[in-house]
Amino acid sequence: MATIKDIAEKSGYSASTVSRVLNNDQSLSVSDETREKIYEVAEELNYRKKTVRLLVKNIAFLYWLTDIEELEDVYFKTMRIEIEKMARLFNIEMITYKISDGIHQIPDTIEGFIAVGTFSDKELAHLRSITTNGVFLDTSPDPNHFDSVRPDLPQITRKTVDFLIEKGHTEIGFIGGTYHNPNTGEDEMDLRERVFRRYMEQKGLLKDFYIFHRRGFSVESGYLLMKNAIQQLGDQLPTAFYIAADPIAVGCLQALNEYGVAIPNRVSIVSVNNISVTKYVSPPLTTFHIDLREICKNAVQLLLEQVMEKRKLVKTLYIGSELVIRKSTN
Repeated sequence: MATIKDIAEKSGYSASTVSRVLNNDQSLSVSDETREKIYEVAEELNYRKKTVRLLVKNIAFLYWLTDIEELEDVYFKTMRIEIEKMARLFNIEMITYKISDGIHQIPDTIEGFIAVGTFSDKELAHLRSITTNGVFLDTSPDPNHFDSVRPDLPQITRKTVDFLIEKGHTEIGFIGGTYHNPNTGEDEMDLRERVFRRYMEQKGLLKDFYIFHRRGFSVESGYLLMKNAIQQLGDQLPTAFYIAADPIAVGCLQALNEYGVAIPNRVSIVSVNNISVTKYVSPPLTTFHIDLREICKNAVQLLLEQVMEKRKLVKTLYIGSELVIRKSTN
């Protein structure tokens, strides 16, 4: 196993300097070239490879959501917290910019960025003009230029339909939100709904009047949408619903309970995200667990590959999920 003495001899620097650099001693005044050389030799000799981390500066975290959007969906708040944790873990000096700051507040001196939220074509073009290093979480708005890490929502959607069909359901509905297109200002169909429609049509089971959506992914939206479904469909209410996100599902459960619709004996519910509250609602929610820690860790690692290793090939990474079966299905 390589020692500090080995690294010192090969790099040409003193053991004291090598030790302080490898331990990220910020009081040490040495050039970036010196630090890079020591890290290069340390990596070459496989010295404590997992703990050798150079301070990475000038990384921007673009949190392109409003306070209301974060409040409505804890999924994004959890993602933000995990990214901040990972930045500390990987010794990254990161500055957060919010949508209210505007894209032109981001300095052209950044080494790279990690981004969450929805970006217009003009904003993406601006990002391309200031850096080639970037990773998007949860979406892939510019797959020809920037990396992305996202849950495999098409797979989750198909697995939900298959799961419900295996349980004997043929009358399956969908409740979800819509995607706001920043280029047109219009609301558009969410990916989960598009895949649901296509897959259900392949199965010969698609019924348009079983599909309900509106702007937002909040508890309130879920309550209003399920209330509309109950009032419009009455006895023709489907026996199962695929819900696009847990906050919506919580609102759906509230409406079903309020109207005395038995869950799961009359209507089964499957959702996405597995936020903490899903274990405690009535009944506890069957939902797909999305590992946000894994998503955020991979995003940071992809960015470091770009910044530190100068990788140019663009990557899009899909993270799998696990169905957590609780009492909202039978």
